[in-house]
Amino acid sequence: MNKQRWSLWGIMILTAILLLNSPPLFSQETSQETAAADTQVTQIELQLPGKLGEVVGKTPKGTEPGHINMQAEKGFAGIPGAPKINYTVAFFWAIWVGWIFTTVGAFGGIMAGVGHLTIFGLGAYAVTFKGTNPELNKLLTDTIRTSNQFLVGLAALISTYSFFRMKRLVVPLGLAMGLGSISGGLLIPWLTAGKIQLSQYIGWFGVAVLVIGGFLFYGTTERSKASKSKANEAAENFRKAMKEGASDTQGVTISSFSPTKTSFSFYGTEFTFNPLLAVLGGVVIASIASFLGIGGGFLYVPFLTSIIGLPMYIVAGTSALAVLLSMVSSIFSFVVFGGTYISWELVGIEMAGVAVGAFIGPRTQKYIPEKWLKWLFVVLAAYVGIRYFSKGFFGQSWLPPF
Repeated sequence: MNKQRWSLWGIMILTAILLLNSPPLFSQETSQETAAADTQVTQIELQLPGKLGEVVGKTPKGTEPGHINMQAEKGFAGIPGAPKINYTVAFFWAIWVGWIFTTVGAFGGIMAGVGHLTIFGLGAYAVTFKGTNPELNKLLTDTIRTSNQFLVGLAALISTYSFFRMKRLVVPLGLAMGLGSISGGLLIPWLTAGKIQLSQYIGWFGVAVLVIGGFLFYGTTERSKASKSKANEAAENFRKAMKEGASDTQGVTISSFSPTKTSFSFYGTEFTFNPLLAVLGGVVIASIASFLGIGGGFLYVPFLTSIIGLPMYIVAGTSALAVLLSMVSSIFSFVVFGGTYISWELVGIEMAGVAVGAFIGPRTQKYIPEKWLKWLFVVLAAYVGIRYFSKGFFGQSWLPPF
């Protein structure tokens, strides 16, 4: 009996020693479950969809920047504390986006980016998560990039149709650049989705705009104009025809086509280009544009005016066709491969505004002198480029709004 008693005590003491020296399994499970509940409660309470819900669910709760304040009013994407977007402002800003793209063949994506980043406040909001949840910072960056492209894609579609009807679109050239753009539009989102922080995006966005703005500024100088006599001649013939009330359907006429040389005429002036060079240009331009989340028109325009040597009156439509093909491939890659979140409510309203602006642009472009179109491009490039370059790399805009 004594032996049994001592054996029982021995077992109890040994069990106690083992329990005291073993990892606190039950308390650890409880703490892990509690921690998991703390990180997942945002997703559960807000019922955010898909990847957005997953990523937001990893953000700490609180009232500090970079946290999710569950007591705050819901804003963009249904996230408490996110910027609330004025859809009336979004609609009218999108009209400007559609008009500027279809008028100069560029800056639609850049202006869309200005709207999403600055006017709607999504840029400043995304930056706050750089330290607390970098994944959310990158997801919002991809959302901005892809939303820009939806607007540009629609503007490009309408612009392509309008300029084609007016015979101010060089179809073989636009298709050649567009074919090259498909590879860049698919590859870059696949390589960069979920990997780019907003500050990096904004900084390089500004650099690209400044470089291209400088390139086009050179195109306004007398030295550059002297090397583009054919483009100047065609532009002058077009302006005279419009003043005399001639039909604007007497435009681009394809003379010959081959893989290495294509010829066409525009209001009595003959032009030639190499389709293979256009394909290569499309690959490079679409890769840069897809990284920046814009249409690429601001790159296509200098390419068409300075390298191919075309007048602005047929550049906008030709650029639009290439941009359209690039946008379709890039959007597909971002949404399908990258799982990028899209606010269909916001994008739908913006696309309605873009449709209005894109309808007006081609019909007003012919009344604006070519020189003014180029200077409009240069001024916008300087302002946008300096502002986003300084904001991205130095943390403070050098131009208003600061």
